[in-house]
Amino acid sequence: MAMPENSPPKPNDPWLSWAAFLRRYRLENIATWLLESSGPWTIICAQLIYMGQPLLQPFVSNDRMEALAILLEDRDEGRAFIACLYEENA
Repeated sequence: MAMPENSPPKPNDPWLSWAAFLRRYRLENIATWLLESSGPWTIICAQLIYMGQPLLQPFVSNDRMEALAILLEDRDEGRAFIACLYEENA
């Protein structure tokens, strides 16, 4: 699921929907700060997302929730997503 740094995201990429959501509510700065500063807590949050998927399913698609959990579990994914948010803010 890792997106190479050089390639643009695909239109159906869950990152784009999360980035659009964060921008719509002006939460991209808070999200980047949380991702950068939370350290090992991101793994715990990812596990909570996996466990809560059945409860969150009416509100958020499984693909988006799984993409978020993977983003939280994998440091490289998180860094790439942060870079994506920073690039689009510039």
